[in-house]
Amino acid sequence: MRAEISLFAACLLWAGHAAAQQSLDSDYRLAGTQTVMAFEEQRQVLQTSSAVMLNGRKEIGYGIVISHDGYVLTKASEVISAADLSVTVDRTNYPGARILVVDQTWDVALVKIEASGLVPIVYAETSGVPQGTWVVSNGASSRLVRRLLAGIVSAKSREIPASGGVGLGIVLKGEGETLEIAEVGDKSGAKEAGLQKGDLIVAADGKKVKNSADLADALKDRKAGNRITITYRRKEEEATVEVLLAARAEMFHDDGNRNDQMSGDFSQRRSGFPRVMQHDILGNKSIMGGPLLDLNGKCIGMNIARANRAESFAIPVEDLKRIAAALMASSGAKQ
Repeated sequence: MRAEISLFAACLLWAGHAAAQQSLDSDYRLAGTQTVMAFEEQRQVLQTSSAVMLNGRKEIGYGIVISHDGYVLTKASEVISAADLSVTVDRTNYPGARILVVDQTWDVALVKIEASGLVPIVYAETSGVPQGTWVVSNGASSRLVRRLLAGIVSAKSREIPASGGVGLGIVLKGEGETLEIAEVGDKSGAKEAGLQKGDLIVAADGKKVKNSADLADALKDRKAGNRITITYRRKEEEATVEVLLAARAEMFHDDGNRNDQMSGDFSQRRSGFPRVMQHDILGNKSIMGGPLLDLNGKCIGMNIARANRAESFAIPVEDLKRIAAALMASSGAKQ
């Protein structure tokens, strides 16, 4: 009995100590007003050199201004299906934005708006900063003002393989003498290429495939964003199409696992990237596509995927510069 009383008294003392501890004032928490004020210089860069991507009135992502005359980089998979794409830079909205070209491997689109006198982002020299380094990104924005979120680089740069490997986006009918398509994913490369239920796959990149093992062998060394030619038979006719490959786990959406259900609004595409920086800035998929800034206000990367509640991915600046140059050259833009 005496031991139980002693334990009870100790618990009371601990509870009293915990209650007496001061809670950090909300102004000084990670998204508090005083903390945000400390990053005002970086917020000004977001104001002038990040872009808000809109489908009608709905904000669907962010972008990076890379030229004075209206070239913008953004996350392709979040804007590609927009029916009424416009872009807001600083306080001006530019309707009629055009997607010029897409890099499927990196999920980056080059968008053009009719503008002049914009302030392009300034690239950082390197993304090779220590873990724990502060970084700044777009947060939710009002119509006129870019807000920010702050966090740290939380892991070393690395490849993010396609979740579940890459695939065409089809389900095959049970094993038999033919590769008959039983289902085509709505957001798959197969659907985009025009493959249909009932089609028979007969070749991949010109090589005959007789079973699912042959098809898997044709895909095994491919990455998300690569393309493969598929020859198929429909009724009595054969045709060949080019199919965009994507992560298998991301083409057939269901309610997800419990971790995904608890992770919030993550990106439609969040794997299959050749190299990413990882940071812990909170947010959802709508903050992707914009710049990741260092404390000098320079672009250290481009936010490309909200993976889960603890991980956001950004394309490192070295890769981003190469992607931007290639997309500009592909579009015929003067550099």
